[in-house]
Amino acid sequence: MQAIPLLLLATASLLSAGAAQADEALAKSKNCLSCHAMDKKVVGPSYKDVAKKYTANDEAMLAEKVIKGGKGVWGPVPMPPNPSVKPEEATKLVKWILSQK
Repeated sequence: MQAIPLLLLATASLLSAGAAQADEALAKSKNCLSCHAMDKKVVGPSYKDVAKKYTANDEAMLAEKVIKGGKGVWGPVPMPPNPSVKPEEATKLVKWILSQK
């Protein structure tokens, strides 16, 4: 009987890891990693720094910034707009970024 909960836990871990890899692949496909890295500043802030600064309450605002761009929050270099990113993709990216704490 103990094998079933253990199997369920292992399955959930694999699914979670698969989702994280898919979200990283989305970030790569949208060229996010040209300006951002997981744990160091490149042109823009690291994803870990973004995750420290913002919470789930900021998801909608951040998703909008992913699409429309932004400036002034992290320094003088503006983030250009990314019109090829669909709203649902932006939300998925932001949730993934905020999970990088």
